[in-house]
Amino acid sequence: MSANLPEKLDAWRMVAARRSFQGRVPLSQLTRLDGLLVDAEGDVQYALQFDRDALQIPYVELKIAAELPLECQRSLQRFLFPVSMTQRLGLIRDEADESALPPEYEALLVPEDGMLRPLDLVEDELVLAVPAVPLDPDTPVVDQEWSPQAEEAERANPFAALASLKHKN
Repeated sequence: MSANLPEKLDAWRMVAARRSFQGRVPLSQLTRLDGLLVDAEGDVQYALQFDRDALQIPYVELKIAAELPLECQRSLQRFLFPVSMTQRLGLIRDEADESALPPEYEALLVPEDGMLRPLDLVEDELVLAVPAVPLDPDTPVVDQEWSPQAEEAERANPFAALASLKHKN
């Protein structure tokens, strides 16, 4: 973890001071990723920048780079899924303020006390980056026609009786 990144920080004070933080954190410290990853080897590089835009909207910009160890659902082998993202989160005090954010912003509802856990923001974005069905792009695609086996083809169709009734009318 970065030496200068506090566990909790006051979002509004960070915006006023236009603070930025950067560093690395081991994947093993991001516990909500445990069930999504094959193992916790590796680390995550991050940068957080608190500021206001030209419209005076307070935001935190996250830059995240990591290689997440996932299990390919084709080959069931471990592979590294690259994540490189920049996300701008508009800081809001009330859910009604979300509609005032520009479309390129994601809303982040700040608790009443203004305190945020910066590593939780990083972990949230990584959880969202994990695909529902991880597939290693280097694994060959299985694209094959499967024809029924002989015994399946010979088995009587359960709807054959209905088809014969249809032809009687």
